[in-house]
Amino acid sequence: MASNIKIRAKVKNGETTVKSLMSHEMETGMRKDKKTGELIPAHFIQEVTGKWNDTVVMKALWSGGVSKNPYLSFKFNGGEPGDTIEIAWVDNKGNTDSATAEIS
Repeated sequence: MASNIKIRAKVKNGETTVKSLMSHEMETGMRKDKKTGELIPAHFIQEVTGKWNDTVVMKALWSGGVSKNPYLSFKFNGGEPGDTIEIAWVDNKGNTDSATAEIS
């Protein structure tokens, strides 16, 4: 299965900037279906992890308050062109996704 995460990472002056876009519906559990009037069950990313060469450099805990198809950007000290960046997430239903990219 293809990942639904897009990643770009660049290093400048010893600091790496990672930008990612994740495709996910991010339902809060508070919105009603327009046709049935029933609440749409909560379905959102709970945990996002960023790794540089298998070392965790960022971890975020989210809730239903994050928008659909979230964008995430973070920086860390270190990284060289060609090093690997991985972004992975787990949602409240146990679904997961991950993707890797090389630092440029």
